[in-house]
Amino acid sequence: MKIGITGVTGLIGRRVAALARERGHEVIGFTRNPERRGPEWRRFSTEEMPDVTGCDAILNLVGESVIGLWSRGKRRAIRDSRVQATRRIVEAIRAVSGVGKKPPRVLVNASGIGIYGEMGDQVTDEGARRGNGFLAEVCEAWEGEALRARETGTRVALLRTGVVLGREGGALAAMLPVFRLGLGGKLGNGRQWVSWIHIEDEAALALAALEDETIDGPVNGTAPNPVRNVDFTRALAGRLGRPAFFSVPAFALRAAVGGFAAELLESRRIVPAAAEKAGFAFRFPEIEGALADLLKKG
Repeated sequence: MKIGITGVTGLIGRRVAALARERGHEVIGFTRNPERRGPEWRRFSTEEMPDVTGCDAILNLVGESVIGLWSRGKRRAIRDSRVQATRRIVEAIRAVSGVGKKPPRVLVNASGIGIYGEMGDQVTDEGARRGNGFLAEVCEAWEGEALRARETGTRVALLRTGVVLGREGGALAAMLPVFRLGLGGKLGNGRQWVSWIHIEDEAALALAALEDETIDGPVNGTAPNPVRNVDFTRALAGRLGRPAFFSVPAFALRAAVGGFAAELLESRRIVPAAAEKAGFAFRFPEIEGALADLLKKG
């Protein structure tokens, strides 16, 4: 297949692109400045439709990072970067179809488990209703834009990703310096569930959603075994041979990062029912094995 990928320079995009090429697919990267990169790149921004002509599949991973203080401007950037980018992609798919050309067979659009909101100890799969909160509202609008591609006959999969663990970026890379200093600890009471996924499984699942015609609609990008924050903390500290005595009170998190604190304190015990139904095999279903792989020397 010829696969167009937006967000291809990010943590997930880089790994999906590499894996796709290993499997014999051709990858087209979308970026603001394609002329700096080469002929296999095309222009993309939220202000104009990209050229998706000839693409058999599209993987849309564009989105402003949710990490940081949620000011009014940050919230707008989080929402607009997702909703507007997806709107432009779907417009491009419809434009190709409108002139009688073959549109991409599939759009795999990023989304997030923030759509479920606070779930406590409830085991949650793709059948759950949308929760409450800012990210739940953003994800609903984000997914709504993507689903419009179905009007052209394009299959749409919604990859609802949890906390992606990788050496080269994301949450783990941000935590490692603190934990290596022995300053790591639980967040709040530590009882909240953390739904995570190894970068290799995330990339493989994204590619499976592109390749497997039975995967349609929401797909949770999370490992089968979520863990409580306190257990994640202990596992990471133990793997590094460091203590984890500290804790960050909930009020301190809220004072430091405002609305983003909810993403660190809310409990989401998410399981990948759709992926497992499709026969997807996780290489790293347990947190201990995932951290062992990610933190191995060499």
